[in-house]
Amino acid sequence: MIRISSFVIGKMKPCCRILSNIACKSPIHPHMNPSNLSHNPLNFDKIRGIHSYPFQFLGFPHEIENTHKTSRVKGPNFGQFRVCSRVGLGRGDYITRCAASNVTNGVRNCSSTVETRINDKNFEKVYIKGGVNVKPLVVERNGEEEQHSKAEKEVVEINDGMEKGDKVDDSNIDELVSSKKKESEMETEAWRLLRNAVVTYCNSPVGTLAANDPNDKLPLNYDQVFIRDFVPSALAFLMKGEGEIVKNFLLHTLQLQSWEKTVDCYSPGQGLMPASFKVRTVPLDGNNGTFEEVLDPDFGESAIGRVAPVDSGLWWIILLRAYGKLTGDCTLQERVDVQTGIRLILNLCLSDGFDMFPTLLVTDGSCMIDRRMGIHGHPLEIQALFYSALRCSREMLAEDEGSKNLIRAINNRLSALSFHIREYYWVDIGKINEIYRYKTEEYSMDATNKFNIYPEQIPHWLMDWIPSEGGYMLGNLQPAHMDFRFFTLGNLWSVISSVGTPKQNQAILNLFEAKWDDLIGQMPLKICYPAVEDEEWRIITGSDPKNTPWSYHNGGSWPTLLWQFTLACIKMDRTDLAEKAVEMAEKRLQIDRWPEYYDTRYGKFVGKQARLYQTWTIAGYETSKMFLENPAKASLLFWDEDYELLEICVCALNKTGRKKCSRGAAKSQILI
Repeated sequence: MIRISSFVIGKMKPCCRILSNIACKSPIHPHMNPSNLSHNPLNFDKIRGIHSYPFQFLGFPHEIENTHKTSRVKGPNFGQFRVCSRVGLGRGDYITRCAASNVTNGVRNCSSTVETRINDKNFEKVYIKGGVNVKPLVVERNGEEEQHSKAEKEVVEINDGMEKGDKVDDSNIDELVSSKKKESEMETEAWRLLRNAVVTYCNSPVGTLAANDPNDKLPLNYDQVFIRDFVPSALAFLMKGEGEIVKNFLLHTLQLQSWEKTVDCYSPGQGLMPASFKVRTVPLDGNNGTFEEVLDPDFGESAIGRVAPVDSGLWWIILLRAYGKLTGDCTLQERVDVQTGIRLILNLCLSDGFDMFPTLLVTDGSCMIDRRMGIHGHPLEIQALFYSALRCSREMLAEDEGSKNLIRAINNRLSALSFHIREYYWVDIGKINEIYRYKTEEYSMDATNKFNIYPEQIPHWLMDWIPSEGGYMLGNLQPAHMDFRFFTLGNLWSVISSVGTPKQNQAILNLFEAKWDDLIGQMPLKICYPAVEDEEWRIITGSDPKNTPWSYHNGGSWPTLLWQFTLACIKMDRTDLAEKAVEMAEKRLQIDRWPEYYDTRYGKFVGKQARLYQTWTIAGYETSKMFLENPAKASLLFWDEDYELLEICVCALNKTGRKKCSRGAAKSQILI
């Protein structure tokens, strides 16, 4: 091991003017009035002009764009350097801080221990107990690289508008640029609002606020950057060719992953990603009147109900793959620290437990539905995202000696999970009739009613509601319990990730078409259907005043689901449905000031507690429009059927012959 006591990078500029002699009374990312946007110092366009290559994280002292080459250390009196370090806030939590210092005054807090073989990607050699706890360094891109990147971006944008085989020359470049489709007034406003919601950290964009209503005096935690909420914003920026903010976001949240997180003296697993983070200003240690920016993450210790965000790590992996697919830059996912972050999340998800099923067992409120709604156990949303994250990880993990066992575990879990969901979560008119005739209390290896489901559980509304040509995945499945509610996000991701068979995926969209008024209504899309009411509402939600029938998570309509619906429709060649839903949303979103959700059975009213100028509502609409305009690029984000998974079965490893696998019956459905 080598002890590095000090280092600097040449040709660097200060990160930001955090060390000032005046008190900083306003937050770094205030809620700004759209009318004052042109005067906004955090305007994303201006930031990109000043810092087109922002600082980024890495635990080793070398240029982050190439994690396999170390940079040479300059003399002790050369230029300036920046470091980010961990600092306590006096409550057991940690935050990241960024400050600029002059190296002539000495190197501050930048000692780090690293291995000599930093090129080694072996997981066991970079895994550090207690997390990836290294101090990041930042670099600045020189002007030549900046010009080259800008030129490449222009060429890519021009090529997007050309037919295959066309040549780019001076005579047709202007024609191609001028022929690019102009944005509508609504799209222009959406982009203005989206950029207005950008959060910066040390003059670099790192995410978007959950909501940015200038008239909201009590934002609660809506002034934070949520991993889940940022995904549609990230996709919008990526589709527009602006990957900088997404890369920064991925690297910042990666570093937050390794921090200590404790609730009542108990610490969860290392791979847990935060639900959100906030940029704060705090007084600089030992310097009166000076302030610095810090990142303050929330791992659930401040959340309502103190529930850990199970889906955050899954969304992070999905977004990491999307970044590589849409930018063509796979160097980010190949970095040692990023590979380690993926493995930490997977180790947490794939750890052994008492469960007999391949699905993840979670508590209520651990995903988008973050309040008590009776989804504890094995909710479809978590399983579909889990399956997607596993497929992403299998694509991105470096194949070496240290990853062989992990990749084998991923393949086995994917095989078991796809079979389990396709076989036991699927319901259509035929399956409901089968459940209706179930025998109970079967004690046998050959039992038909494996989960001991009582036919009386079938709700009366379902028998008349389910169409003959449609079907969907159950909301939840546990011993003696089936949740027959339709949960939109889980079913859409079943289509996007191909956790369902091609026939099942088509049937899900058939259901949307047949039950358009119920699932889409006057504003797409219902988060779940139907709402729980009366005594059932009191028992399941605990009389939650926010989740009243047909409101919020209890049957409310969420426009942010539009981008996922659009992606599923593009995959299944049903863009007519997506276009119809987008047109419906366009009639109201701008007029209603981009609300978080809508209430009533058909989404007629703006939600009674809905935040206005909700960022993922804005980004969900904008991303949907870009998907429809460029379906070829959108197709990079979904998965087709993986027939190799059908050949992998852990039952084949069993030598006793005790287990009887029904995978053969499932295979026969795949090719239909």
